[in-house]
Amino acid sequence: MTQPGEQRGGLEGQAVLLVAGLADLAVSTLGSALGTVRGMLRRSDATELATEAERELLARGRLVLDRYATLPPAHLEVLARQALARQAADDV
Repeated sequence: MTQPGEQRGGLEGQAVLLVAGLADLAVSTLGSALGTVRGMLRRSDATELATEAERELLARGRLVLDRYATLPPAHLEVLARQALARQAADDV
C-alpha cells in the first residue's frame, strides 16, 4: 500500500488514476440511473411519467438558455435609464 503523500509515477500516473476514478464514478452513476429507469418502466403510468419528464427537461433547457445565452444589460445603460426616469419624475 502506498502512502498518501507518495506520488505514483508522476503526472502520468496521477492522470491515469484520475481517469480511472472518473470512469468508476461514471459506471456507478450509470448503473444507478439504469436501475431507476428500469423501475420507472415497470410502472403503469410510464407514458404520463415520460411526458412529464419531457416537459420538465424542456423547461430546464429554457431556464439554462435564458440564464446563459442572453446577455444582461450593460450596467451603465441601466444607470442611465434610472437617471432618465428620475429626471422625468422630477419634471412632472
